[in-house]
Amino acid sequence: DTEGLLRIKEENQKHYRRAQRHQEKKEKIQRHNKKLGDLVEKKTYDLKTQYEHLANLRRSHILELTSVIFPMEEVKTSMRDPADVSSESDNAMTSSTVSKLAEARRTTYLSGRWVCDDHNGDTSISITGPWIILPNNGDYSAYYSWVEEKKTTQGPDMEHNNPAHTISAALCYATQLVNTLSLILDVNLPKKLCNRQVKTQQRNHEFCGENLSRHRFTRAVKKLNANILHLCFSQHVNLDLLHPLHTLRNLMYLVSPDTENLGR
Repeated sequence: DTEGLLRIKEENQKHYRRAQRHQEKKEKIQRHNKKLGDLVEKKTYDLKTQYEHLANLRRSHILELTSVIFPMEEVKTSMRDPADVSSESDNAMTSSTVSKLAEARRTTYLSGRWVCDDHNGDTSISITGPWIILPNNGDYSAYYSWVEEKKTTQGPDMEHNNPAHTISAALCYATQLVNTLSLILDVNLPKKLCNRQVKTQQRNHEFCGENLSRHRFTRAVKKLNANILHLCFSQHVNLDLLHPLHTLRNLMYLVSPDTENLGR
């Protein structure tokens, strides 16, 4: 028993010496981890500072882009026709004649029927200028209605105040703006929309080439709206403000100076 006790004491001393070495290694590893933790914390702070600086640069570029090249603003479409004022000032014209003339100016013959163009109380969103507008409600049916009518009817009236020109131009500029924003924000868009001529395919811009059919036009608009919503989600735009069909309205919310996370 005495010999066994001595052996146990010797083994315990060996284990104690090993435990001391392990404790020293543990303390050394802890010091190393603390040193690395401090370094990571410093690098994280530097990275956060760089991200904030990059976000401010992106934000300033976007605000400059949307104020100089692609300005957008709300346009009231229920403005009074100046011709109404001049007609009412002419005493020789009766009230019925004035009302008939006003009605004639506000109707267009599309797709075999007369369509009223007067949207009382509605608003539109302009891009790059007050003459290039999109309906605020996202209804772009005037484009393909005009294209379909163009196929069957020819005449000078078909080119007068053509809504297809303004709608396609506004969508063209909106696509260019969205593609530029995706580059500035470094966000990959879910849908591909061409806004330039590709040499390999000889393909023009989706909206500024030849007249699109209803199916192709609707498909391109859906892709554009999806890209805009994707950008809005990436910048944490308030979801309560967004509508899946309001193309330029969603863009205005995205690039608004009030958007706190713009540039993230």
